[in-house]
Amino acid sequence: MFKNASVTIVVDDLKKAEQFYVETLGFEVQFQVEGHLIQVEARGLSIGLVHPREGQNSFPGQSGSVHIGLEVQDLESAIELLQSRGVDFQAIMEEEATRIAYFSDPEGNPLYLIELK
Repeated sequence: MFKNASVTIVVDDLKKAEQFYVETLGFEVQFQVEGHLIQVEARGLSIGLVHPREGQNSFPGQSGSVHIGLEVQDLESAIELLQSRGVDFQAIMEEEATRIAYFSDPEGNPLYLIELK
């Protein structure tokens, strides 16, 4: 039924969001609409970074509004790489089948790395 899926995140600073998702996290730009939208992609996930048009309501960075999970093979290596690029991690949780490291993008949107055991 579904061919692909994507997540849309409303942001206040499109350039800063692009820098974080492309330069820091390593996503690739698929396409963009100047000043309004940048579609970025990592294997298996597309994210639309949207700057609202004049008169549109937006609520970027509200906790709980969006959660993006990025599965990694080696959590420690991924944390070290992202820390070297300026990412601060809020918490690292370990459960029976997973290890999860929580962080945020520059707008405060929650993301996490997950390693399946």
